[in-house]
Amino acid sequence: MKIIRDAKSLKSERAAMEGSVGFVPTMGALHQGHLSLIRKAREENDHLIVSIFVNPTQFLPGEDLDKYPRREEADRKICELAGVDTLFMPEIGELYHDDEVKLKAPSYLGYILEGHRRPGHFDGVVQVVMKLFGLVQPTRAYFGKKDAQQLRILQKMQEDFFLPLTIVPVDTVREEDGLALSSRNVYLSPDERRRALSISRALKRASKMVMAGERSAKRIKETMMETMDEIDVEYVEIVDRNFRPLEEIKLQKSIVLVAAKVGETRLIDNLWL
Repeated sequence: MKIIRDAKSLKSERAAMEGSVGFVPTMGALHQGHLSLIRKAREENDHLIVSIFVNPTQFLPGEDLDKYPRREEADRKICELAGVDTLFMPEIGELYHDDEVKLKAPSYLGYILEGHRRPGHFDGVVQVVMKLFGLVQPTRAYFGKKDAQQLRILQKMQEDFFLPLTIVPVDTVREEDGLALSSRNVYLSPDERRRALSISRALKRASKMVMAGERSAKRIKETMMETMDEIDVEYVEIVDRNFRPLEEIKLQKSIVLVAAKVGETRLIDNLWL
């Protein structure tokens, strides 16, 4: 596995690759969720590039940029064992410069739900991902469905800018107790983790209601809120694939979204119906 830290060397390395290139952009602190992306990319491509970069432009003032877990040695080992060909680990100055051209997230999709709570967050996401796409020029790029709104925005960026790559969504990975894997789970105390499990329980209840024939978004959301009465729920929403609110569930076209704070830790999860 080659470890590259500067953009010029990455471009040179990429130019020498023949065949398909899979790309998994991450912010490090790798877990089984990241590994599911890496494994799928490894299976489907001739070459595999992974990036680790804690992107400052997607953090708002007061958020956990400085606290965000950084485990460089462990991440390097994980990538090596997973069969990564090239690991890109740049410093900020390799990707960001003075007086840059800026990208903006869509005015609707980028400023509802996660974007409403964190205005400007998705501007930073599209900025860094576009830069990484320009450097890596992947055949396929892999993103988790847990970050559903981010995934849709990046799909739209790919469509709107006619980028010559395929964005591959990958299912959410959960721990044995049902908690969706996240780098922020390490912040949870034992009691907070117990309470956080109400998120996955609420999504399971929603799934069972839909399987039993319930289609009312209002009734499903009310049941979910009752299930999560021990945590600080920011929102429960049921939307279509373009994140327009739904009053009635449409099978194969709906997403149930949850965001909540458990103690000081903010978690998101979802259910694709």
